[in-house]
Amino acid sequence: MQVVILCGGYGTRLREETEFRPKPMVPVGNRPILWHIMKIYAHYGHKNFVLPLGYKGEMIKDYFYRYELMNNDVHIELGKSSFACINSCHEEHGWDIILSNTGLNTLKGARLKRVEKYITSDNFMVTYGDGVSNVNISDLIDFHMKHGKIATLTGVSPASRFGEIIVEGDNVKEFTEKPQSTGGLINGGFFVFTKKIFEYLDDIESCDLEYGPLGKIATEGELMVYHHDDFWACMDTVRDMEYLNRLWTQNKAVWKVW
Repeated sequence: MQVVILCGGYGTRLREETEFRPKPMVPVGNRPILWHIMKIYAHYGHKNFVLPLGYKGEMIKDYFYRYELMNNDVHIELGKSSFACINSCHEEHGWDIILSNTGLNTLKGARLKRVEKYITSDNFMVTYGDGVSNVNISDLIDFHMKHGKIATLTGVSPASRFGEIIVEGDNVKEFTEKPQSTGGLINGGFFVFTKKIFEYLDDIESCDLEYGPLGKIATEGELMVYHHDDFWACMDTVRDMEYLNRLWTQNKAVWKVW
C-alpha cells in the first residue's frame, strides 16, 4: 500500500525549530522525525511513499536527494561528476519516494487532493509528518479492509489540547478538532482510505482534511476508528521534541519497531 505523509505545514507551535526547517525535518536523535515515521511503515513492508511538500519543502527534497551520499561509504574521483557507493551503510533499500510540491499555504485536504494522480491503489494510507506510534500497521489495514468503509483513523488516548472523536463501538459518530476535556479518544492520524476519499476533497488551498471532509464522512457512517491503546506521541511543541529525544536517548523509543 502507498503511504502519504503530510509534510507541508508551517509548524508554528514549534517555531524555535521550524523557523529554520520544516517540522518533519526536526530531529529525533540524529534523524528527522519523518525518517522515524517512514521506518515504522517500512517495517511492515510499505515502502512506497508520497510526500506532499509545502513550507521549506526543498530541505526535504535535498535530504533524500543526498541520502545515498550521506549514509554510505563512497568513492569520489575528482574531476568526475559522479560518485560510487562502495559500502552500504543503511537499511532503507527499496524506498520509493515521490516528493510533490503542493503549495505553501495549502491545507491538508487540498494537499492530499493534489497528489491524487500518484495514488495507484484502491486503498492507501495517510498520516501526519510529526507523529510516531507503535501501532500495528498490518492489524490497522486488516481492520480497514474488513469493515469496507471509506476511511479509518487511529484513535489514541488524548491530551487536553487536542480535538476529540466521539465513537460508538467502531463507528465514529462525531468528529471535532476543537479541544475537549471528556477524556475520550483523539485522532492520532495513521489513516487508511479508499480512493473514494478524493470525492470529498478539493484542490483549492482552503480545503482542510479534518474540518469538513472527515466530518462529512463521519455523518454518513463511513468513518471508522481503529483503537490503539498503546504508545502514540506527536511533535507539536518544544516540550514534545525534548520528550521524544529523551526517549530515544534512553533507549525507550517505543515506536522503534524496526
